[in-house]
Order: sequence, then structure tokens, then C-alpha cells
Amino acid sequence: MKLILDGNINSYYIQTLCMIFFPGEKFGAAEQLDPNAPELYIRLSEDDDGVETYARITVGEKSASAEKYYTYSADYGKEKTVKLACGAVVVAVCGEVMGYRPAWGMLTGVRPSKVATELLHVGLSKTRVKRILTGDYFVIPKKAALATEVALNEQKLIGTPSPKDCSVYISIPFCPTRCSYCSFVSYTSPKLLQLIPEYLEHLLMDMEYTFKKIRELGLRIATVYIGGGTPTILTADQLRVLLSKIAELTDVSALEEYTLESGRPDTITAEKMAVAKEYGVTRVCVNPQSMSDVVLQNIGRTHTAEDFLRAYDIAKNAEIPVINTDLIVGLPGDNFKTFSATFDKILSLRPENITVHTFCIKKAAEILRQGNNVYSLRGGDAGKCVDYSQLKAQEENYLPYYMYRQKNTVGNLENVGFSLEGCEGRYNIYMMEEVHSIFALGAGAVSKMVDYRPKQGGKPMIERLFYPKYPYEYLRDESTQDKMLAMEEFYTRRGLLDD
Repeated sequence: MKLILDGNINSYYIQTLCMIFFPGEKFGAAEQLDPNAPELYIRLSEDDDGVETYARITVGEKSASAEKYYTYSADYGKEKTVKLACGAVVVAVCGEVMGYRPAWGMLTGVRPSKVATELLHVGLSKTRVKRILTGDYFVIPKKAALATEVALNEQKLIGTPSPKDCSVYISIPFCPTRCSYCSFVSYTSPKLLQLIPEYLEHLLMDMEYTFKKIRELGLRIATVYIGGGTPTILTADQLRVLLSKIAELTDVSALEEYTLESGRPDTITAEKMAVAKEYGVTRVCVNPQSMSDVVLQNIGRTHTAEDFLRAYDIAKNAEIPVINTDLIVGLPGDNFKTFSATFDKILSLRPENITVHTFCIKKAAEILRQGNNVYSLRGGDAGKCVDYSQLKAQEENYLPYYMYRQKNTVGNLENVGFSLEGCEGRYNIYMMEEVHSIFALGAGAVSKMVDYRPKQGGKPMIERLFYPKYPYEYLRDESTQDKMLAMEEFYTRRGLLDD
């Protein structure tokens, strides 16, 4: 897509808006693009009272134009006014030529409930927040209501964050096989899987340094999350080594939540779940994605719906307090009939958490290399499936407590976590809402140093520290002590350790 921007316009923001209407679109210089690629021109001019924007788009033989003037107000500063004005004209012209109204309007970020949260923080009522979302951001009413409800539920769980709270993320980036839609850093070849014993040894050493620094800083660990990949690819003995080390380094009984990703049913055994229970794990994820064997085969999952039910029963019988199940809307070969049957079956099991994702295409996904045309603007049955999940969840007393969005999702739809009351996945909220620091360990792990003090005004202060992406690089990495010193320096510089 060719963009011509005239004025002080954030090009990345315009690109993200365009991708709502043109999923998978590429941007670049005119000579690098197809001569028939869509062309969008935007002009921005400013005066003392406000900003004027004009946009014109050409897509094949279709074209549209729009002009908007936004006055500065006490509610919105200059930066946000410019953003709203640009968003308004892009949504108007793209919507006209494509005959499409995006459910989330001009909201493009990972956190669609963020705007609702900010508005609630300044004391606006739920009704007023929903009106702003629909009126200023063009969000359709049911999505505005969802964003507001999620924001309220998140804030109840977050409460007043303490600067001395933190969480720990431990990466096990290995899987038995790679799903065709996956873009996570996960490794499946026999050669790489042979690295697991050495990887685990190096990880335990880094855990020693990290937990020691957390204690020295006087921080409280709220949650521990062991993710991947698929951590339950570890043998029962390897899992015991990992979990016993965590129990040695911190009081797991004091944690608000202790999660072990067990996503692939074909890696779950009674022995592994017994080890998890023995060492205090309070939450596991057993993920069917779909209860249709045909859909599972389409996406490269090597388990069946029956395998999931077996794994779910194992986790339940192990008396793990909270079980999460992940589902994906819009998978290749899925439709409303198969998805609604999947969702009804999951509801009948009554897991404590249900997370409904929308199928998302990342550049690194194998499915793109297979030559499949997977991008979808309207999403087919996806919108109907998402609506069904949200209505049925509400009927069964599941609360939406967590939500995020990704680029290039089918139908530009959202991912929502539902929970029975009191069983919410806290790590997900703390990580997504950036309310405290995350000490992350292992290949591909990213620590986030966070100073979250909204009462001081402005956005949270965040700095990141990265481990090497690949396991064989991580095995040669000796940066953990330096990372811990950087974390300490951040806490000291920001005054987070002051009483």
C-alpha cells in the first residue's frame, strides 16, 4: 500500500489503521509496490484552535475522500486530538471503499480496554465511558460495553499496586511439534529437543541469581508463570527438578498464583500433574484449541479431541485448583457449527478459566509458507462465534476479566479471558496492564522493569531486558548477573525501594 503523508503524521499509526481494512498489507516506496496497490493520501494542518485532516484513498477503480476538523478541548490534548482526527478520516475513507465498519473502530493497540481504563481512572461513569468509545473512537456498542466491563474487572483485581510487587516468568521454549499458525519461539526438532537437559541446568543457575536479587531488593513475588513452548514436554523427573528448585528459592504457598502451561494434551500425564500438585502449582492450561478433529488436523495439532478430554480429566483428578482452556475462533476449516459445539462442550466441563482467542496470522507462521490465503477482513463466521462465546459465557456466570488484540486477526476481533469469580488469571493481567515488574528467564524471555504509579500522572515507565532468542545461544549467555544489576539500578533510580 502506498502512503502519502502531508504534515506531522505518525506513519506507523496510519499503517496500523490501514491494516484493519487491508490485513496482511505491505507498505513501502512506490517503486517497491505493485502498481495496482491501494494509495492513501492524508493531509494534516493545525491552527490555534484545532486540527484539520483530509484523506483520499484509491483502490482499483474505487475512491473516497473525507475531511474532518477537531477542536482542542480540555479532555484531549494536542497529541490525542491529532490521533483522533487522523483516525476519523482513515476509518471513513477505508470503510467507504471496502464497505466495512470495524467493530473496534479506530482502536488499534494491543489493549482495547486501555482507553476505558484511563477514562474510568479520571472518574467517568460506565455510561459516559461507553459513549466516548462509541462516539469518539467509533467502537460499536457491544464492544464498547465489553471493553468497559473488562476494564472494571481488571481494576478490581489490580487494586492499588505496590512498587515492591513483581512476577517471575520462566521460559521452556520447546514443543513436541509446531502448529501451523504458531509464531512463538518454540523448538521441535530432535536435535534441539536434545538440548533440554543442558538448557534446564543453565536455567536453574540463572534462577538462583534472579530469585536471590529479588530477595535482596525486598520484593514480593505475586505470581510465577512457567510458559513456552510447552513446559510439560519436560519429563516428570525434569519437571520435579524445575519445580523443586522454585520451591527452594521462594515460598510458593505465599504466591497469589502459580501457573504451569500444559497446553498440549499429548504432553500431559498423571505423573506430571502429580508433581505439579506436590510442588504447589495452582493453575494449569490444558488447551484443546478446537474439539473438531478435522480442524485440529488442519492446524498441525497431533492430538485429538478425545486426547484433550483425557488430559483434562488427569488435571482435574490431580486437584489442580484452576484449569484454563484455550480456544481459537476462525481456524482453517472451522465454522459456527463446529465452534459452537466446541464451546458448549468446554462449558459442560466447567473449567475455571476459558480463553477465547481469534485466529491471528504472524509472519513467522508455517501456514503462510504453505501458500494459504488466510487473511480475512470480515472473518466469515468468526464474529458470530465470538459473540456466541461471550453471550454463553455470561449465561454461565463467567466474567470477562482480561482482553487483548493482535494485528492481522480474522475479522479484526479480540482475545478474551473468561473466569469463574475468584479464579482469574492474575499473571495475564499484571503482565498486560504493566502494573509491576516481570523478571523473565530463559531463551526468548523479556524482563520488563515497570514503575507503575498513575497517581503521579502520565504513563508507566518501562524498560526491557532481553535474553537470546534461541536455546543454543541462551546456553552460551552469561548476562543474568548484569541483568540483575540493571534491575537493581532501575529500582534505585526510580525510588521504588523507598519506604
